[in-house]
Amino acid sequence: MSAANVKQAQAAARGNADIEFALKKQRLQLRSAALRAQFAEHAAAFVPVFAAGDRLRDGVLWLRRHPEVTVAAGVALAVVRPRVAFRWARRGVVAWQAWSRANAWLESHRHER
Repeated sequence: MSAANVKQAQAAARGNADIEFALKKQRLQLRSAALRAQFAEHAAAFVPVFAAGDRLRDGVLWLRRHPEVTVAAGVALAVVRPRVAFRWARRGVVAWQAWSRANAWLESHRHER
């Protein structure tokens, strides 16, 4: 085989490899597109849950920006139904203490790893 024939064979092999690579790339792109479409179809079931979560987060953010509304509701409840207000205040204090203890315990155990 002459040098020219060897170069020609190498160029043909390189061309075949390039074509195979391009075909493999195209197949992967098609597969990725199909997987994205499938994921979007399955994720559509979670849209109402995420929407509710977004509304809840927006409400909490609004209350944080307007603490006077929370205070006014608490005062109104204390005036109209003092027993209910104090019962909920006690529950709130207990929940806050439990949260603080759990948070402290988690912080102390986080650094043990």
